[in-house]
Amino acid sequence: MPLRTYVLGILLLHQAAFAQQAVSVIPNNEDTLDDFSFEDDLFHDAFNEPEILTKSWRDGFTVLVNQQFFGQVNKHSVEPVPGVIIKKNPSVENNRLGVNLRYQNAFSPGWLLQGSWQGRVYLKDDYEYEVSENKVNAEYRVNELYLQRSFDDHSFKFGRQTVVWGETVGNSVLDVINHTEFRDFSIIDIEDARLNQWMLVWDVFQEQSSWSSFINLYPEFNPVPRLGGPFYFQSPFEFGDYKRSGDVLLEAGTQWRKSYEASDIAFMTAYLYENQLRYELPNSGFGEAIPVKNDFLLVGFSANRAVGNLLLNLDVAFSHGILIDNSSLISNGTTDVPINLKRDQIGVSFGFEYGITSVQNISLGIQAKKMLDEREGLRSEQSLLNEGIYGSWLLRFSNRVSNDDIVISATMQGDLDGNSILASLRADMTINDHWKVGAQFVGINAKKPSQLVFFDDDVRVGATITYSF
Repeated sequence: MPLRTYVLGILLLHQAAFAQQAVSVIPNNEDTLDDFSFEDDLFHDAFNEPEILTKSWRDGFTVLVNQQFFGQVNKHSVEPVPGVIIKKNPSVENNRLGVNLRYQNAFSPGWLLQGSWQGRVYLKDDYEYEVSENKVNAEYRVNELYLQRSFDDHSFKFGRQTVVWGETVGNSVLDVINHTEFRDFSIIDIEDARLNQWMLVWDVFQEQSSWSSFINLYPEFNPVPRLGGPFYFQSPFEFGDYKRSGDVLLEAGTQWRKSYEASDIAFMTAYLYENQLRYELPNSGFGEAIPVKNDFLLVGFSANRAVGNLLLNLDVAFSHGILIDNSSLISNGTTDVPINLKRDQIGVSFGFEYGITSVQNISLGIQAKKMLDEREGLRSEQSLLNEGIYGSWLLRFSNRVSNDDIVISATMQGDLDGNSILASLRADMTINDHWKVGAQFVGINAKKPSQLVFFDDDVRVGATITYSF
C-alpha cells in the first residue's frame, strides 16, 4: 500500500470534517452526558449556577452510570486508493459500560474545588475488547481537577482544566489551546473531544472588561488513534507519544475582553505548541517513527454582535511558525514532501447563532485558512497536503420539546471543497429524575481527496441508557 495511505490514515480527523474548534453557545447537555468519550466538560452546564456553599462534602458528588451500543450497519466497500478495496460489513464498534463521577464543593467563601473522574468497561464486540485478546478490558482516568480562589475583582484557578478562545460555534480558528482526541464516530463535536491540561489561570475583572491569562505547565499532544478503532490503520511503523527526555515545555497566553451594549471584542496572544505531532520515518526505514513537536506564536481577534435573536461571530488568527505540511507522517529524504518548513498562516472563522424560538436554536460556523508564501522555497515536484484556501463548515440545530424532556439535535459538517459531508441526528428522552435514553445516527459521504473517503457510505447507529444519582 502506498505510503500516502498511512499518511491519510493517521490524520483522518485532524484537518477534514473534524477540525471544528470552539465552545458551543447552544447547550447540548444531553449529548454530553451520554457520550462515552473521555470527555472533560461532562457536566459543564449543570454547574453554571451561583456559587453556594456545600452543606456537606458528600453533597458535591454526582454519579452517572451508562451503557452504550454503537456500530456500523451498512454493508459496502470503498476504494480510497486506486487498487485498494476495503470491504465494510455491519459490526459493533462500541459496547461499553461507563461510570462518570463529578465533584464540586464551594467549601469556603471564595474557594471552589471541582473535579471529574470516569471509567469504562469494554465488553464483548467492543473494539477495545477485541484488541485485548477478547477479554473484558477497563480504563479510567482523572479528567478535570482544579482549585479556584476568587476575590472581589480577580480569581486564580490551578489544576487540570481547559481554556477556550473564539466565538464561532464549534469551528473557531482560535480554539487551539487544548489538545483533543476523537476516538471514534460517537465523538464528532470538539466540545466532547477537548482534553484537560495542567494549567494556572488568572482572571481579572474590570468594569465592562476583563483579562484572562494562563500558563500551561505540561503541554500535551493529540493521542495517536486507538488500536482497533475506526481511525486506526495498520502501518509498518510504530507511533508513540513525544519523549520529553528532560525537556521543559511551557505554553502561555493572555486575552483582553471588552463588552459593549450588544457586542463583545477580544484580543489575544499566546505561545503554543501545535497539538498535532508530526512523525518522521526512522533512518533505518522501520521501527518507531520519530515524533516532532513545533512551537508557534498566535495572535488573534474575536468579536460578536447581537441583533435581536441573531448573534454574529467573527474570529481571526495569525499563526507565526506553523509547519507547512499538515500531515503527521512525512518521509525523511524524499523529494515530493517538504520537511520542516515553517510558514505564517492566516485563519478566519465566522458564523451566526439564531434563536428560532425559546426551544429551537440553529448555528453555522465556517472556517478558512491560508498559508502565506506557501510555495516559497519549494521545487515544482514537491507537494503539500493543503494548498490555497482550505477549511470546513459546521451546521447545528437543536429542538427541545415536552418541557425539555425530549431533545432532538442535528449536525452537518464538511469541507469547503465539497468533497465530504458528515450528518448526525440524535434524540434524547428524559424518563424521570434518574433515567434517560438516547439514540444516534451518523452518515458519511465523501470522495477523493477528502480524508473521509475511507468512510464513504458508512452508516452508524447507536443507543445509550443512563442512570444518574
